Amino acid sequence: MKILTRNYLFLAIAALLFTYMLLANPFHVSTNATKVLAVATLMITLWLSEALPMPVVALLPLIFFPLMGICKMDEAAAPYANSIIFLFLGGFLIGLAVEKWDLHKRIALSIVKITGTSGNRIILGFILATGLLSMWLSNTATTMMMYPIAMSVIAIMENKHGVDKVKPLAICLMLSLAYASNLSIGTIIATPPNGAYVTFLSDRYHYNFSFRDWMLLFTPLSLLLLLSLYFVMVKIIYPNKIKKDKETDDLIRHDLQQMGKLSPPEKRVLWIFCITAFLWITEDLINAAQSAVKLDDTIIAMFGAVLLFIVPSNSKVPQTRQILDWSDTKKMAWGILLLFGGGLTLAKQLEKAGLIQQLGNWIASFAGNNVLLMVFTVTIVSVFVSEIMSNIAQVIVFAPVVAGISDAMHISPLLLGIPMTLGASCAGMLPMGTPPNAIVFASHRLKLSDMAKTGFVMNIVSAVLITIFCYYLMPLVVPPMK
Repeated sequence: MKILTRNYLFLAIAALLFTYMLLANPFHVSTNATKVLAVATLMITLWLSEALPMPVVALLPLIFFPLMGICKMDEAAAPYANSIIFLFLGGFLIGLAVEKWDLHKRIALSIVKITGTSGNRIILGFILATGLLSMWLSNTATTMMMYPIAMSVIAIMENKHGVDKVKPLAICLMLSLAYASNLSIGTIIATPPNGAYVTFLSDRYHYNFSFRDWMLLFTPLSLLLLLSLYFVMVKIIYPNKIKKDKETDDLIRHDLQQMGKLSPPEKRVLWIFCITAFLWITEDLINAAQSAVKLDDTIIAMFGAVLLFIVPSNSKVPQTRQILDWSDTKKMAWGILLLFGGGLTLAKQLEKAGLIQQLGNWIASFAGNNVLLMVFTVTIVSVFVSEIMSNIAQVIVFAPVVAGISDAMHISPLLLGIPMTLGASCAGMLPMGTPPNAIVFASHRLKLSDMAKTGFVMNIVSAVLITIFCYYLMPLVVPPMK
């Protein structure tokens, strides 16, 4: 009853804030922008309070945007079928197959055998493995591949130590997967915003930010961010008391022996998993080598997913003729697909209403002529804006804004543009901030408050480190713009 009362209280608060934003127009913006801000305030309040299920809140744009004349239904509904949604769908189906045939358990047991069975060593192993993969794969694909493995490690540790004792480790591991994927910014291809900004520099300034220069500067930054993540997670926010012990080591080895050799279904899932990962890794090379077909992450994910329903399992169980049956999808986190669609719809209308542009103008007047303060301001705003806006869309919108600010201040556009771009990948407070955040939130191993608390700390840490690197070190490494 107390939970019900709390939920109705926050529903009332959200409604009042919505009405206030709509009628008072506290930021003195246009009529259409006021409507979008009102809906955004309503949705964010309900998301943060969890007064309604988050996927349900994500459906509100389908009601309010057409009713309020913000946009037509077709436009409001289109982002729910965005290609990123189907990338999620494909990845989730591959994860289901890995889980269905216990391949994730085998991989998890092998990882724990290598890293050791202490809680801190497990977290460090996953952070480094995820971060390294994410430098070369999309952060979404990396998280999707590591997620079922991490879930299996958690299950193994719970069987040994009990659910309550392992809970801090479980929360820490889930968040570490998302944040390690987000913070791995050491290559141009590591996250979509990096590539988008390099393209902008080439188009507007005819400046080529080389792959080598990017790696030389930002791979050390990425490693520092990953080590900071490890320290913050295991030493400050989620310390665990799980120590290495010989009995657990013996249990891991025994469980691996009990599993025996790879079964035919495991082998086939592994082959499809590897083919999908290989295509993600070599996608750019394949596209550059021929012009007949153009691959992207979503096409590859859907190809792998469809194969799972085609390839026979060769299992002795008669009910499982193919690797996946449609009945298996009952276990999939469909709500996350709606959640991300709602976030994309909201972001599109915030951009269309000109609110992002106005935010950029506000930033320009905030720091005056203090360049270091301006760099930090742009970075911190970029980090927090990406909590509610697609990071690739954010960079596309903000790139010309910060370029104009840089030109007005007579400084290199890189000095503001690069921190803005890097900050756009570091959102950690909300599930819709980045695809990796949404994936781990679907585990039901953590609450929104866990993600918000930890994400806020990592947002600040990321903004400080990015500012220091870009202001002090980037000019020493990157050739000046002519």
